[in-house]
Order: sequence, then C-alpha cells, then structure tokens
Amino acid sequence: MNAIRVAIVEDHALVRAGLRTSLERAGIGVVAEASDGIAALAAIVDAAPDVAIVDLGLPGRDGIALTRELKARPNPPRVVVVTMHEMDEEVLAALGAGADAYCVKSSDPSVVVDAVRAVASGGAYFDARVAHVVLRRVGGTPARPDDSPLTARETEILRLVADGVGNVEIGQRLHIGLGTVKGHVADILTKLAAADRTHAAVEAYRRGLIR
Repeated sequence: MNAIRVAIVEDHALVRAGLRTSLERAGIGVVAEASDGIAALAAIVDAAPDVAIVDLGLPGRDGIALTRELKARPNPPRVVVVTMHEMDEEVLAALGAGADAYCVKSSDPSVVVDAVRAVASGGAYFDARVAHVVLRRVGGTPARPDDSPLTARETEILRLVADGVGNVEIGQRLHIGLGTVKGHVADILTKLAAADRTHAAVEAYRRGLIR
C-alpha cells in the first residue's frame, strides 16, 4: 500500500513541526507545508496530496474559506480540520465547507494521525469533543428504535463510519465483504438524504440515531 501523502497548513511553526514528526513516525509522508491560507492553495494544487490538514485560524485566507476552495476543485484532497477551541460556529461552518474530519489541537497528536488515516481510506473522523459540539449545536434528540430508518446493521456500520473507520476495516471488523459494506453505506446515504459519509454521520448524531 502506498504511503498517505499529506499537506500541513498551520501558521505556528512549532505546531507544524510537531504534526510533521507525529505523521512521519506513523509512516505518513508530508509533501507540502504552508503557513497561511493564500500560499496553501498553490502548494496543495502543486503537491496534490491525499489529505490536507487545515488549521481554521489561518492568516490571509481562513481555514473554512480554504476548505471550500479546495473542495470546489477537481479531485480535491480529503480535508482534516484542526481547531484550537471547541467553537461551535467554526466547526459547523467547516462541516458546511466540506471538511472530512474535525480535530481539537489540545488532543493527543495520535488523534490527527487517526483522522488522516480514516479520511484517506474514505472514512470520516470526529474528535470526541468536536462530535459533542456538533451534536449539542444541532440539538439531536434520541430516536426510538422504531423511528429509525436504519436497520440494526446499518446503524452498526454508521457508528463505525462516525468513528473514522474506513470500508475495508469495517468489513474486517464485521466479517462481511467490501461490496456488502459499500452497499450498506450507499443505503445509509440514501435513507438519511446525505451527500457523503461525513454528512451522514452528523445527520445521525443530530437525529439521535447514534451516540
């Protein structure tokens, strides 16, 4: 399997260096770095990484605007957003811009590594504190089992998706084929009217279908 290629967009040099060290120790290649949102777009287009780690509080062009621009391009990278604070409006705005993962900087560096691996394999990832922010802000209400449009198996798979587990690992954990996993994920997106896996996970949190 080829190494995951990552770009780091972070204006603090020490934080950037720490992220690079954690990623490289995990066997993930850092192919581009930028310290502001304007330089980042050109660097990412040039390097074509699999994943971009984007700080929300960037000078020049903030992380939300950068994420939106990246996602509007052909073959966009997966985007892991990192934020210093659990700021509800910023997290939800990043979600709307198309970010695939959400991490809080004060978490252990392994959280970002896990997020990168998850999104690179097609999953979504929510730092536990960010997931709580999303759920609190959108005001999910627990659904009665009879009210859920999802089967028990689909709910099980959606919990794994929300934890950042990719399709291959979901199949391994549940002892089902990759094609079966993909079929269930497609059915989940349809039932929740979700555009992608991240949207499905947040919608499920909002409606109280998963915890």
